[in-house]
Amino acid sequence: MFSRKSKNTIDSLIGAATVIEGNLHFKGGLRVDGHIRGNVVADSELSSMLVISEQARIDGEVRAAHVVVNGAINGPVFSSELLELQAKARISGDVHYKTLEMQGGAMVTGKLSHDLAQEPVLKLAASNA
Repeated sequence: MFSRKSKNTIDSLIGAATVIEGNLHFKGGLRVDGHIRGNVVADSELSSMLVISEQARIDGEVRAAHVVVNGAINGPVFSSELLELQAKARISGDVHYKTLEMQGGAMVTGKLSHDLAQEPVLKLAASNA
């Protein structure tokens, strides 16, 4: 029914009590519940998924294919596939995306740039395409 969502799984977890200082590179899926002071970059942006939970905070650049945000990011965000901003998402920085889903309450302080895709991103719910 919801086949448009990627089927990535979470391979790694950064716990709520964890603080990382420095850049973090990952493959596959990563869920962040803690605090990272550094860039979070997927080594393979084609099949990566990053989930930033409600209590998580990242001070640095974020790069992944599928990014789900419900916490705070202070820095630019680059999503080469789908960016989901949930209700408690707070981003201070420019956001670059291919496809964007934004729930009410999510906040972005920065520029939204749809510059990673060449095909139309808006489809009507009743569309059979």
